[in-house]
Amino acid sequence: MAQRLRASAPLAELLRPSSLDDVVGQDHLVGPGMPLRRMVQARRLTSMIFWGPAGTGKTTLARIVASSAGYESDSVSAVSSGVKDVRESLERARQRLGERGQMTVLFIDEVHRFNKSQQDLLLPATETGEIVLIGATTENPYFEVNAALMSRTTLWRLHPLGEAPLRVVLQRAEQLKRVHLDDEAIDALVGSCEGDARSMLTTLDTASVLAQAEDDADRGEGGPEALRITREHISLARDGRLVHQSRDTHYDQVSALIKSVRGSDPDAALYWLVALLEAGESARFLARRLVILASEDIGLADSQALVVAESAARAVEFVGLPEARLTLAHAAIYLSLAPKSNSVTRALGEVTAAVRTGGSEVPTHLRDAHYAGARELGFGVNYVYPHDAPAGWVDQRYLPDALGDAAYFDPSDHGDEPRIVQLWRRRRGDAEEIGPTPVE
Repeated sequence: MAQRLRASAPLAELLRPSSLDDVVGQDHLVGPGMPLRRMVQARRLTSMIFWGPAGTGKTTLARIVASSAGYESDSVSAVSSGVKDVRESLERARQRLGERGQMTVLFIDEVHRFNKSQQDLLLPATETGEIVLIGATTENPYFEVNAALMSRTTLWRLHPLGEAPLRVVLQRAEQLKRVHLDDEAIDALVGSCEGDARSMLTTLDTASVLAQAEDDADRGEGGPEALRITREHISLARDGRLVHQSRDTHYDQVSALIKSVRGSDPDAALYWLVALLEAGESARFLARRLVILASEDIGLADSQALVVAESAARAVEFVGLPEARLTLAHAAIYLSLAPKSNSVTRALGEVTAAVRTGGSEVPTHLRDAHYAGARELGFGVNYVYPHDAPAGWVDQRYLPDALGDAAYFDPSDHGDEPRIVQLWRRRRGDAEEIGPTPVE
């Protein structure tokens, strides 16, 4: 029975890591010297919440952390469990602790789905240390988890898996299933899963079945030892949601999207956005590019563009594909229609170059004066508090003396930027001269 179950088990289950050394893509948590590994090595866990997208290993990591640290494990699902289930789990944990001195990790998947009364049940047990709570969620816990429970846990973020970790997972899958993945098939799997290893392996499972059926039809039973899986098999497994796209084409289309938005052409911007999505491009990647572009190419000409782009990026995480296509299209069209200015980009580049030359000291009057002895050193002396001036601005130096009268920000005449700069200059021109106000 066990062998039959294993033979039919999904790849994601067969490849589930069993130790911290098998975990890929979360080195900031489980790498050498990193927090979770150190706690496991010390065999001392504290309550925590794992927050990250689907398929990043939250459930697996919770199991490994508990078993490797020597804790008993118990779990409930926030989707199907109620108050009664939580109480029974807490009672079992108390019995283990009282009878055997054995600590329990209570793992709650989708913890954000627990209502307030269910979450409140966990507070006394986590506060007294009767259990170690590990919750997993794909939603922002600051919005979905009670503040009281958040204050009793440590939040650890799991990141979408990058290209290198995903390729490691595929290598393990090839060895386990005795299949051979073409390079283009690997690129398609990695590029279309959006950092979700489970989704990637599910696609590979389906592609393997399709490839095997094709091979059996061509050769009869007993084909080659290593089944060959191509990009075409991956495309079929994803219902055609892959466009044949070379690596060069990918970067060319990304460049075309950015330049179309920069060039204020909403039709072209929307075309290249959809072309990339149809090719399996990550919605997160496209959202990040639009956020960057909002400051790089629009900037102060329309600061609302950054708000729109950032909201779109959050919506991608919250909604996911295919619905997130609407949000990305909304953002791409808005950014295309917005006036353009690269004054922020230019100013940042010039200031970066100046800072990297080094040797610039903070002027004495700007230095921290909130400690004993600072005033005797002259720190903070002659600093003028701008709020004491009617215009909210006073004429005093803020740049290092060594930089002279350097000016890095050169405003454009586009969009809202001239109005903002005009108001800024007007405040400076109308400011009244006042004497220094020492700040203690």
